Amino acid sequence: MPIIRHGPPHFPTTTKFLAPGAGVAPHRHEVHQIVYAGRGVLSVTTDAGSWVAPATRAIWVPAGTPHEHRAYGETDLHTVGVPVDRRPPGLDRPAVLAVGPLLRELIIAYSAPGPTDTPEARRMLAVLLDQLRRAPEQALHLPTARDPRLAAVCAILRDDPADARPLAELGATAGASARTLTRLFRAELGMTFPQWRTQLRLHHALVLLAGDASVTSVAQRCGWSSTSAFIDVFRRAFGHTPGAARTDNGSVYRTGLPRDPSDG
Repeated sequence: MPIIRHGPPHFPTTTKFLAPGAGVAPHRHEVHQIVYAGRGVLSVTTDAGSWVAPATRAIWVPAGTPHEHRAYGETDLHTVGVPVDRRPPGLDRPAVLAVGPLLRELIIAYSAPGPTDTPEARRMLAVLLDQLRRAPEQALHLPTARDPRLAAVCAILRDDPADARPLAELGATAGASARTLTRLFRAELGMTFPQWRTQLRLHHALVLLAGDASVTSVAQRCGWSSTSAFIDVFRRAFGHTPGAARTDNGSVYRTGLPRDPSDG
């Protein structure tokens, strides 16, 4: 990430519209940040990997972390800056957190245009952080491989998540045995090969659904054995069906944020 911008402390709290495919260039903040897509699907990428979130999830970005955003589908982007001394316990790295109706409304209200240094805004932020502390972390991180052999296998699957070849066959193209790659997946990425591939397919599925692809098409293009198997995995990961996400343009909640023509 060669482009690093340092925003002033108040900059991370904002609301804006992002067109499909639009993004925010690599940057970092002096405060922590909550990143939330009230509509659409949003990804955050750092040197350590990617995190993706529909409207039932938010992404936590610790202060000083270089990161960039990318929108999939028409996206209402809400960000909340959190002072460095008010970080909830355990959130010392980027993470995806579950967002219930109350936390969603607090994020949207607090990130709306207006001052954040009023007594009312400070009370709102205090309640928002109380809700954030109770929000369970979700396993939606797709870590980046460092070993060139492992990175080569991951690149093959990123290009085609439906590739169903076993690890031994994929490894043959990268010059590594299945045993070596199995060890590397655990050592570098902190998960097994099947777990990583499922994460990749879920990330890809969210992107395709935001683009209004059909549920059946997404299941096939992401490599699930059947549409019902895809629906089951998706529901367990996100708490709702892929059909609900597709019908609502990638979100379950609708914020009704008006589009700003100047945003493209």
